[in-house]
Amino acid sequence: MKKIADILTLRQISLTMQGKTLLKNINLSVPKGAYITLAGPSGAGKSTILKICARLLSPSSGELLYQGQNAFQMPPQEYRRHVSYCFQQPVLFGETVSDNLDFPFQIRNQAPDRNRQQELLDQVNLPKDYLTKSIASLSGGEKQRVALIRNLMFKPAILLLDEVTTGLDAQNKQIVHQLIANYRQTGTILAITHDPDELAKAEKIITVKGGQINE
Repeated sequence: MKKIADILTLRQISLTMQGKTLLKNINLSVPKGAYITLAGPSGAGKSTILKICARLLSPSSGELLYQGQNAFQMPPQEYRRHVSYCFQQPVLFGETVSDNLDFPFQIRNQAPDRNRQQELLDQVNLPKDYLTKSIASLSGGEKQRVALIRNLMFKPAILLLDEVTTGLDAQNKQIVHQLIANYRQTGTILAITHDPDELAKAEKIITVKGGQINE
């Protein structure tokens, strides 16, 4: 059987901040096409691992490899086109939904593709007129949906999901789950969740405790 190549690899990753060890010797291989869920108690280091994978934090020691290449030697903007991080609390900017959904095109010096935007709005049950809607008027669930489709406007190779369904009602969770399932057909996911239903459906669970991995 042919071995599946790892798209993301953490080797002996440790992180110490202000004299406190947050991660210790983390080794994690993420095969292309995998859906891996990190579980464990609050403060165990799960989000810290995800933020290192997203290059939002730099480790004190160890290596982060993307397709075998040192991720920290890649230009940040290029890396984040391949590896996209979704925050637990959605971060929107500007004034309207359009400001957020146009951004992925702007950083690529492309004109916004309204058909693509509409396609993703449809997937999260938001009408086309939401493009002109003020982000201040959106509910928490709507903000999370807009933030997610902004990340998926150009499909990244890896999607990092940091408890993106926390605080959402059942309807919004179902919509987000379907969006993730659509992406999952061609992408790789590394996720954090405390949701019992999501943990029950997880393909592979890796437990993090005390800044270390316990598979």
